[in-house]
Amino acid sequence: MSYADKKPGRDRLVAIGSVALIHAGIGYALISGLAYTAYTTFVDPIDTYNVPVPIVPPPVEEKIVAAPAPARPLSAPDRIVDVAPVNPVVAVVTDTPPLTAYPVDIGPVTPPVPPVTVTPTPAPMSLSAGVSPRGNQGDWFPQDSYPAAARREGAEGRVSVTVGIGVNGRVTDCRVVSSSGNADLDGATCRLATRNGRFTPARDADGQPVASSFTLRNVRWQLEN
Repeated sequence: MSYADKKPGRDRLVAIGSVALIHAGIGYALISGLAYTAYTTFVDPIDTYNVPVPIVPPPVEEKIVAAPAPARPLSAPDRIVDVAPVNPVVAVVTDTPPLTAYPVDIGPVTPPVPPVTVTPTPAPMSLSAGVSPRGNQGDWFPQDSYPAAARREGAEGRVSVTVGIGVNGRVTDCRVVSSSGNADLDGATCRLATRNGRFTPARDADGQPVASSFTLRNVRWQLEN
């Protein structure tokens, strides 16, 4: 007989023995329970006290908050407007009583007075004018009228004189206002201005000639080379 044929028979014996031991144990337990005698055992009391237990806070869990999704643009819904039907306009004709005209006494009517137009009187035009020399003033003082004494001395200079003018435009007087530094030249200037000077006389507002004066400036005396 091979080893494989022997092994199952031995296992069967072991199983039978195990069952017998279990049955024997159960029977012993039943017998012992029936013969049990109750008794009380006094145990000394045990002192107890509270032992503080440290409280460990629970671990904080990190919460990951997801970023909110971008809000979608809101668009107004299409609005449906209910238009109520328009009632037709009905013309209402009412009877208006005729108006009665009553005479009103407004009294005598005074015609408006036309405005008076005042025409301003124009101011009279002034005819006044100033005196003015006639002709070329240089011709009044010819070179051949150079004083002989001043020529011999070689005197030269400029003379300014003021002359009086009569209503006929002729020179009535003369005075030196700026001397040349030579008496002969100053005297010759006044003598020639009185003899040769001709003027248009000054006139007043009515256009009438009046006496006046005129200044001849810088009458130059210079010897010829």
